[in-house]
Amino acid sequence: MKKGKTKKRIYMDYAATTPVDPRVVKAMLPYFTEKFGNPASIHSAGTEAYKALEKARGVFADCLSCDSSEIFFTSSATESNNWALKGVASANKNKGKKIIVSAVEHDCVLNSAKWLSQNGFEVEYAPVDEFGTVDLEKLEKMITKDTILVSIMHSNNEVGTLQPVEQIGNLCKSKGVLFHTDAAQSFGKMPINMKKLNIDLLTASSHKIYGPKGVALLYVRKGVLIDPLLHGGGHERGKRSSTVNVAGIVGFSKALEICIKEMYAEKLRLTKLRDKIIKFILKNIPNSHLNGHPTNRLFNNVNVRFDFIEGESLMMELDSKGIEVSTVSACASSTLQFSHVLLACGIEEKYAQGTIRITLGRFTTEKEINYLLEVLPEAVKKMRKISPLNVENWRM
Repeated sequence: MKKGKTKKRIYMDYAATTPVDPRVVKAMLPYFTEKFGNPASIHSAGTEAYKALEKARGVFADCLSCDSSEIFFTSSATESNNWALKGVASANKNKGKKIIVSAVEHDCVLNSAKWLSQNGFEVEYAPVDEFGTVDLEKLEKMITKDTILVSIMHSNNEVGTLQPVEQIGNLCKSKGVLFHTDAAQSFGKMPINMKKLNIDLLTASSHKIYGPKGVALLYVRKGVLIDPLLHGGGHERGKRSSTVNVAGIVGFSKALEICIKEMYAEKLRLTKLRDKIIKFILKNIPNSHLNGHPTNRLFNNVNVRFDFIEGESLMMELDSKGIEVSTVSACASSTLQFSHVLLACGIEEKYAQGTIRITLGRFTTEKEINYLLEVLPEAVKKMRKISPLNVENWRM
């Protein structure tokens, strides 16, 4: 490498966030400087912005096969998930005070549930099997007459496992219980038809599908009682006050249009690359294991663990080689935080801490995959040599 030349970065953390597609940027630009009106205003600039907003809303409604009035825009999936749980709990507390979430939900769902448990509601956690799939029989037994909401994610952000949302939706409908699903990871990657699925509330996020950060949505089926999380000027039909982010929403809708158009080809391409990584690792790196379901998983997700190693050390070693992945057992503080998802799957802490997550995306190339597979075995070998998790300590 020539002196002063910047090392090429290979990004393989698409589950964390995605780069904004240049086509999305192009669609957004006019709404920053030319069509910048507030859609709540009734003059020409406001009307122009309002038309763009409602056009974008229609794109999401068409994708989900629902009515545009059921789409509400928010600032993030975290806000949408907080609103779904807290808003439904508040509006339906006279019907019951029990809420069920799965043990492998995103922290924003788990922490919302925790907050509700501290404010007069009962929260139970649906268990999962070794692959991270919710146990339907146990879930059914958990639902009582006091249950008002079940929140189980469409696909897991860590291990990529797809949940049986259709069966869960049918179960909840038969019990007269509302069903919310966090689809931040799966939205734009696979078809989601609200007419077919008995989903009452659904969360989706822009920055997971090559759109801008700061924009998301919550689908709320007609007739579902939900109180606002934000109070103010009564935007979004009185449900979500705050000046609407028109440019961001236009970008979000453009990102979705591109995902829909390229969905089938992208699935085929990334599934091939994903399986190539998994097959190579399990065959060529001793004491390596795949986390999550072997086949019923997101097509861009590879979550693997390596015995006798710390995932964070491996992540940093790969980063020094120009490869950016993530770990779900990083040191968030002076105390090592283990993945609640892996622990819920029955994986012991000493094994869970050796995990890294590799997630692929639109701009991932096979050349980059080949480089990863060239570097990874030596990186694992090097980290095992210097790891405090030596065999003797491992057996304790």
